[in-house]
Parts: sequence; C-alpha cells; structure tokens
Amino acid sequence: MTGRLAPAPATGTAPGTAPGTAAPGTGTWRPCGRHRPVVTGLGVVSPNGLGTERYWAATLRGDSGIGRITRFDPSGYTSSLAGEITDFDPARLPNRLLPQTDLMTRFALVAAEEALNDAGADPRAMPDFAAGVVTAASAGGFDFGQRELEALWSRGGAHVSAYQSFAWFYPVNSGQISIRHGMRGPGGALVAEQAGGLDAVAKARRHVRDGTPLMLTGGVDGSLCPWGWLCMTRSGGLTGRTDPHRAYLPFSPDASGYVPGEGGALLVLEDPRAAAERGVRRIYGRIAGYAATFDPRPGSGRKPGLGRALRLALDDAGIGPADVDVVFADAMGVPTLDAVETQVLAAEFGPRGVPVTAPKTMTGRLLAGGASLDLAAALLSLRDQVVPPTVHVDSGDVPDTLDLVVGAPRSARLRHALVLARGHGGFNSAMVVCGRD
Repeated sequence: MTGRLAPAPATGTAPGTAPGTAAPGTGTWRPCGRHRPVVTGLGVVSPNGLGTERYWAATLRGDSGIGRITRFDPSGYTSSLAGEITDFDPARLPNRLLPQTDLMTRFALVAAEEALNDAGADPRAMPDFAAGVVTAASAGGFDFGQRELEALWSRGGAHVSAYQSFAWFYPVNSGQISIRHGMRGPGGALVAEQAGGLDAVAKARRHVRDGTPLMLTGGVDGSLCPWGWLCMTRSGGLTGRTDPHRAYLPFSPDASGYVPGEGGALLVLEDPRAAAERGVRRIYGRIAGYAATFDPRPGSGRKPGLGRALRLALDDAGIGPADVDVVFADAMGVPTLDAVETQVLAAEFGPRGVPVTAPKTMTGRLLAGGASLDLAAALLSLRDQVVPPTVHVDSGDVPDTLDLVVGAPRSARLRHALVLARGHGGFNSAMVVCGRD
C-alpha cells in the first residue's frame, strides 16, 4: 500500500504525444486531451477556511491561518507556530465515529463528503467496485495514538481502546472513507510526506485509466499533538520564530524554516466518459501529467531530483515549458532547499519565465495534505483565471530569477498549472493539471 509511482506512459499517435496535446517541448498549446481523467469534485479542510469556497475566498484575500498552537502548550518546544484548524465541529459526523477516529480522520471524512457532494456522486448507488479511495498520509493518527499510549503507561493495557489497532495507522483515512460511503473499488495509501498528496492522485489516475469509473483521492493530514510536534521539531526544518507574519518566508533571504499545519484536500477523479454518462456538468480540470523521483544520497555530488520530476511530468502531459502558465511551488522555507527550487524553475522556464505562487504561506505545510491542497488551488485558479498570492514575503526580497506572485492575486490567462512537492527524506513529485476544454 506504500511506494512511489513512475509516470504513466503517454498514449497517442506518436511517441510521447497524446491526441489533442502538443509534442513534448514544442511550446504549442492545444486543448487538453479528452482521454485524461477529470476532476469533478473538491473537498477542503484548511487552517484558513473549512470548505472549498471558504478556503478559496480566504486565500484570494490573503487571510492566514497560522498562529500560536492552542491545542497544547508549545512553550517547552523550539517551535510554537502552526496552521491549526480551530473551527471544526465534530458534530458534523455521526457519534459512533467519534470514539474510533483521530482528528485527522474526522477532517478527512468531512472533506470526502464535501467532494462527493460537489461531484453529485453517490458511490452506494453505483455498481459494486465502481468507486475506490486512495489517500496520502505522513504517519497516521498521532493524537489518538498518544492518548492511548498515555493510558497504557499510566493505567495499563486494559485501559487501551481497541480502536488503537487502526486509528493511528496511515491507511485509516482510506479505510474509514470507503466504509462510510460504500466504496469497494481499488483502495490504498501512500506515504511520502508532502509529495504523497500528488502520488495518491497519480495512483488514482492509474485506477481510472484501468477502468474504475470514479476514485476519491488526495491527502488530509495532521499531527498537532506533543508526540507529533516533537517528531516534527527534531527534523530541523521548522522555524523557531514566534511572529506569524515573519515566520514562514519561502524564497526570502530572511527565511528560517517552515511552519507545519493540518488539513488538506480530497478530489473526485473520474473517467470522462463515465462522468458524461452521469450527466456531470461541471469539471474543474484534467490530470494531464505526473512524475516522481527520489533524491540521491547526501554527499554523492549528484543533482537533486526535483528538476527531473518537473521535466518528466511535462513530457507525460505532452507539453513544453512555454505551455505552463503558473507554478505552485513546494516552497520549503529552508534557504538551501529554496535555492534548489529557484534554480530548477529558472533552468526550465528562464529567469522570471512563469508566475510562481505559494499559497501554503497562509496554511503552513500540511504534511501529506499540502500538495493536494495546492492541487485544489491550482484547479480553482484555472476555473477563475487568477493566481493566488504568496503572503508575508516582500517583493523586494525575492530572487531576480523568480516571478513570485506576492501581495495580491494576479489575473492571468491560465491553461496549464504545474504543482511541485517535496517530501522529507528525498521524495519529489510534479503534477500538471489543465483547465476544462
């Protein structure tokens, strides 16, 4: 249930060329191929907005959900800021689910319901095995696990919940969603930290191409508890600053690390013919290309794999760099890693060759939920023809080679969006989405 995916081979009339797309590297855009899976529903849970449209409105306004942690006292840790969801109401879920679910899974169940409702899809009304679930996770239900371990250590094994056997487990979101909605088709979970949010969508794309009419996919994650927080702070990537407006500053010379968060997005991915037969009238876009790579071992002298993932994703989409209209950056906030991403973008697109944005500066990096939230934002950008801003970063601090959208949204003609993601340990993923024809 874990692992990485190579880019799916392109199909078409010539090597590397799909019907209705440009030959790789030509820079000549044509309508996105109709054989590509379509996104028909979105569900979002985010620190700056619960629900897709609330999140999107807040993002275009530049509203940040980053602040000092309230769920526990962070004063004894080296970092104290997070993108925390503070307005979630557990009553949105059946009472029977609450004793057996971590907060992360409750978020995922709400996002799944919104995505399916948005798509107008009822998996229980579909034939058996016609709908499946693939999600991404970084670790699982840490908060639930911490409570049960505390019970074990302080009171004994008789006081540990039987639900501990699965509530902490990284595939739990896929399992709970599939049970609640009767989705008996392909299922799975991928663990690649931030990059996993794209990897899960790519695996779902494969299932759709192999004949499953509908897949629910993406990532919703969160480990904002003392146990999870200790693990994250030990990674060395978190900022120690306490001012939410000056803490997470990707691509800035003042960058000092990133701010974590919780939440993410789930997408309904469908075969375009099946969607048409269902009478779907709204399509957010199509999954056009994807690739994943892994960084070489430290000290090897070999280049990081992000640039190769980018190029392979463009090839899989059948487009060239000139066809990309916006890049949703990984934006780590760690100076050395930001420099790598800046160099990759300048090498592929030329200096200031494409608008770049990092709306995650309003939410923090959401572990396995972050890239799928970026993917949802990219689809909404294509829908509304606008690039959301990167907040808190001053335009004068941005490298000359980077056209970072800061301060306010930017209207633009958008046809293809590229989403980049890197996961702790060397994972790299890239995904191209194109707007509705």
